[in-house]
Amino acid sequence: MAHKITFLLLAVGGLNWLLYALTGQEIGSWVGGMSGMVAKVIYILVGLSAVYELAMHKKNCAHCQKVAQKTSVA
Repeated sequence: MAHKITFLLLAVGGLNWLLYALTGQEIGSWVGGMSGMVAKVIYILVGLSAVYELAMHKKNCAHCQKVAQKTSVA
């Protein structure tokens, strides 16, 4: 369940960067800007999701598990 939530938050973060690159606006500006508490909470959750996914990636990633199995067999 945590993987699904963090994946969703990372997708929001990635879309936020795309929006910012294309338009100069951020998702946070729609919920009160960076001074708004909602935007800060969203950005903190996106950042924590990135840390979680980096720490848990090898365990959750089917591709990485297959590569690890191939290298341990060889």
